[in-house]
Amino acid sequence: MADPRAIPGARGERTRRDTGALRALGRDAVRRIEAATPADRDRGLDALRALAIGGVVLGHWLVTALVADSGTVRAASPLRHLPQLAPVSWVFQTLAVFFLVGGWVGARGQAAARARGQTYGRWLRDRTVRLFRPVAAVLVVWAVAAGAMLVSGAGLDSVRALVKLVLSPLWFLVVFAVLTAVTPLARRLHPAVPPVVVACVDVARFGLGGPEWLGWVNVVAGWLVPYCLGAACATRGVPARATGWGLLAGGAAVTAGLVAWGGYPAAMVGVPGAVVSNLDPPTLAAVTFGLAQCGAALLLLGPLRRSMRRPAAWAVVALVNLSAMTVFLWHQTALIAVTALGLFAGAPLPGLHTVPDDGGWVLARLAWLPMFGLALLTCCAAFGWYERSGGRARRGAPDGGEGADGPGRG
Repeated sequence: MADPRAIPGARGERTRRDTGALRALGRDAVRRIEAATPADRDRGLDALRALAIGGVVLGHWLVTALVADSGTVRAASPLRHLPQLAPVSWVFQTLAVFFLVGGWVGARGQAAARARGQTYGRWLRDRTVRLFRPVAAVLVVWAVAAGAMLVSGAGLDSVRALVKLVLSPLWFLVVFAVLTAVTPLARRLHPAVPPVVVACVDVARFGLGGPEWLGWVNVVAGWLVPYCLGAACATRGVPARATGWGLLAGGAAVTAGLVAWGGYPAAMVGVPGAVVSNLDPPTLAAVTFGLAQCGAALLLLGPLRRSMRRPAAWAVVALVNLSAMTVFLWHQTALIAVTALGLFAGAPLPGLHTVPDDGGWVLARLAWLPMFGLALLTCCAAFGWYERSGGRARRGAPDGGEGADGPGRG
């Protein structure tokens, strides 16, 4: 019998059949996700969360460098060498949107739990377990990895730099858990109160020479601003578009003034070696910038809700939300894995192991982003099941009841 591969057109026909099968499989998955989604699901909030986590991941990948030098690895930031890149942080520092969505869904979920007779303690325990359960896998894997690196002769400073890079984002989960615990208070607190607290703390720190530890009050007060705004939206309804425009324009104007005349840094992320950080702890500039982001999010909510009516678009957002905590917890591991594999090239690779001090590094880093994404997909395939197995089964859709557990589950 003749080999089908030798028959003209046979290979092309087989390729078309395979492509058709993949498309049919994709359409079937889209239909199943659409059918599994509860009718009252607020898909716009899920889309906002997906955009926010995309911003955090890309932001970290763009402003974090691991410099290989004389057998050691250290963390560096292009924002220290290229301060003109500060506007990058304005696009990708999207934590305020996380807290806005978290407060919105948390207040709605707590009210629903109370209506069905569930105690506050039970509601809080369920949400806290869902929030922190995926963290266990990261801690176990990196405890083993750190031990293996030290045994194999890696320097303590290098191992410390890598572990810090992986674990430092976990502060978000601690703060989110605290804000979740005070959700009943956030539902009643006027959104204008937390910004006043932040302003008073900054005046005491920077204007009156107060102690540095006072700034840590802003870790809760600063992120309580968007959280309270989200809770207010859940309780009183979505504000008029004029409110969104006011938050966007007003927050941007005040932030610009604080940076231009108030001495605040232009970068909205931490920069190694900087005297003042807008995030560590949050400053008034970070809060007003976050309000501008919240205004933009409120303006986008309507268009996002309409676009999420398309099953294919919703399927992408739903899949992101199903593994969002995995993405958040493992995206720095993906960067480290690609960087480590690159060491086998025998020489430092531009944009991966070199000092981030020129435009060439930026262009090279952009070229590495697809590799980071591939490594992150591998992490999601390996550990995403652990996150999903800890949530409630919702017929294949993202958790459709109470809503968000921080940057993840919907």
